[in-house]
Amino acid sequence: MGYNIVLIEPEIPMNTGNIGRLSLASGSTLHLVKPFGFELDDKRVKRAGLDYWKHISLKIYESVEEFFEVNKGEKMAFYSSHAEKEYLELDYKDEMFLIFGKESVGLSSEIIENNKESLYKIPIYSEHIRSLNLANAVSVVVYEGLRNLKLGS
Repeated sequence: MGYNIVLIEPEIPMNTGNIGRLSLASGSTLHLVKPFGFELDDKRVKRAGLDYWKHISLKIYESVEEFFEVNKGEKMAFYSSHAEKEYLELDYKDEMFLIFGKESVGLSSEIIENNKESLYKIPIYSEHIRSLNLANAVSVVVYEGLRNLKLGS
């Protein structure tokens, strides 16, 4: 049981480190799509992931195009504050790809436009913020997905 957690062009090393740790804890694979806003050997990535980083199931792609080509035909869900449907509406499937954009701007408008039917958001109940921290958003989605998988089995 687990997911494929995808970070497209992550910018903040501590978020990526924390999400790596989460991927290991949840039995998921972490997919990182370049370009990154840091080097993977950055001490902040390692510190956030602690000594778990060496155990993470990790796949790295040179571009968004490569990611979509390699994983063509897979079940995917995309997360954006621009979505109409909430993450609770998704029919989570084991090994599904859960795709998140970079911290500063989220998913590109092209990805959003091409995947509207698979686009979900985490509701925000304050007008004072635009989005959740990426690591927090991934945690919310992954553990809701795991809860759904357990209920379905």
